[in-house]
Amino acid sequence: MYDFYSEILSPVIAAIGKYPERNAFMINEKEYTYQQFGECISKIRSALNDRNAKEQVAGLVINDDLETYASIFALWLEGKSYVPLHPNWPMERICDILAQVETGIILDSSENTRYDKDNILSTCSLNYHADHLEISRKFSDDELAYILFTSGSTGKPKGVMISRKNVAAFMNSFWNTGIDIDCEDRCLQCFDLTFDVSVQGYLVPLTKGACCYTIPYGEVKYVYAGSLIEEQKLTFGAMAPSMLRYLKPYFDEIDSTSMRHCILTAEAVPLALMEEWRKYAPNVTLYDFYGPTESTIYCTWYELKKNEPNKTLNGIVSIGKPLANVMAIIVDDSLELVAEGEKGELCVSGNQVTQGYWKNDEQNEKSFFVKNIGGQKRRFYRTGDLCYFDKDGDIMYSGRIDQQAKIQGFRVELGEVEFHARQWLNGKNAVCVAFNNEQGLTEIAMFIESDKFDTVELMEYMHSKMPSYMIPTRTIFLKPFPLNANDKIDRKKLKEAVNG
Repeated sequence: MYDFYSEILSPVIAAIGKYPERNAFMINEKEYTYQQFGECISKIRSALNDRNAKEQVAGLVINDDLETYASIFALWLEGKSYVPLHPNWPMERICDILAQVETGIILDSSENTRYDKDNILSTCSLNYHADHLEISRKFSDDELAYILFTSGSTGKPKGVMISRKNVAAFMNSFWNTGIDIDCEDRCLQCFDLTFDVSVQGYLVPLTKGACCYTIPYGEVKYVYAGSLIEEQKLTFGAMAPSMLRYLKPYFDEIDSTSMRHCILTAEAVPLALMEEWRKYAPNVTLYDFYGPTESTIYCTWYELKKNEPNKTLNGIVSIGKPLANVMAIIVDDSLELVAEGEKGELCVSGNQVTQGYWKNDEQNEKSFFVKNIGGQKRRFYRTGDLCYFDKDGDIMYSGRIDQQAKIQGFRVELGEVEFHARQWLNGKNAVCVAFNNEQGLTEIAMFIESDKFDTVELMEYMHSKMPSYMIPTRTIFLKPFPLNANDKIDRKKLKEAVNG
C-alpha cells in the first residue's frame, strides 16, 4: 500500500543519507549536494519549530534556489502545506490568495522581501546547526500537501487542494508506468513552481537520488533547456510541446543523444513535432502525459511507439489510458456514459483526484459528481475536455468543451481575462478567444465592442491584475459584436476574424 511516507518522505530522506556527496540540484549553474540539501531542510524546519507556527498552510515565495525547494520538504516534515507565491505576480492577486488561505506565515528566500517582515520567515538568513530530518508518521494523508491557485472566471483565483494522499497516489501511479530513474540520472525541471508539473519535476529525481536541473527566472526557457540537455547530458525531463516548437530550428545543433525518457505534457502533443525531434534524440522514449491540476499532475499516459503508427486525432497524439490509481469515463451532458467512439466529457476518479476547491462550494458543486460504476459509488471530476475511447480503450483528445485555454502550459479561463478587461472598460464589452499563432502556439485575442482607442492604460491595468501569460497579445475593435441564432455573441465568428 502506498502513502506519503513511503512514496515521498522516506525515499528523499534516504537519498540524503545514502548519497551525501552526489548532486541533488544544479541551479543557475551552481551544484548543490544532497548533504547541502539536507542541511538546508534542517535549518528551515528548526526555524519553523522555533517560530511555533500554528498555520497549516504557509505561503512560499517560489524563487529558483535551494532554500525554496528545501522549504517544501521542511513544511511537509512538519505536517504543513504550502501555497506558491510567484515573485512577479501582482501584489493584489497575492493578497487575495493569502486572504483566502488565512495564513500569517510566508517563507521567503529573497534578500529583499516585499512582504510584511512580521509574517516572514527569511530562509536565506538561517544558519545550520544540526540535522532535523526525522520523519513523523502522526500526520494523516488526508491533510494537505499544497494548494495551487488557478484562474477563476469571476476574477477571483480558485485554490485546488492537493492532499498528501493525492501526491502519494500520483507517485505510485508514475512508477507503475515502468519509467526507470536511478541515482545516475540527470533530470530537467523546467516548470514554474506555481504549475503542478513542477512537483513531478523535483519529486522524480529527489526520490531516486538523482540530480534536478532547474531553469533560472529571466532566462529564455527553451534556449536554457537546450543547453542543459547538451552540456549536462540530461537523461530525463518533462516539457511542454511549445518548448520543442521553439527548439525546432536548433534540433540539429543540440546533442540530445543522452535523453532516455521525455514526457510531453501541459498541452496537446502534435505527432509531427515529436517525430521530428526523435530524429535528433534517437535514444529517447517519448510519452504524452495528460492531466488537469485537479487530478494531481497527470492522470493518463501514452507511450509513443517507434517504427510503427501512433494514435492521433487531427494530428494530436492520443492521451492514452488512465494511470494506475485513476478511473476514467466519458459522459454526455446528462452525465450518462457514452458508447465507444462517441465523444463526450472526460471525467476522472480515484485517489489522485482533489478533495475540491478551497472554500468554494459553488465551484465544487459544478466540477464534481458521484456516479455508480460497477456497483460502487465513485466521485468524479469533470475535466471539461472533449474526448472519446477508441476500440482499444485509448482516449482520443478533441479539445476543450468550455472557454478555457492552455497558454504556455498554464490553464487560463478566458472569462477571468474578460472580467478584468470589462472592469477597466467601465461598461464596454470585451470577449476573448484563444487562437494559434504562426508558430502553432496558443495566444489570446481580445475583442472590444467600441471605436478604436489607445490600449496602453488598459494593458497596464490588466498587468496589475494577472500574470503575463494571461494578457491578450492581440486587440481587435469590433462594433457591434456578431450574434448567433440564440442572440448570443458568436464566438466562432470572432475566432474566424482572428484567423482571417
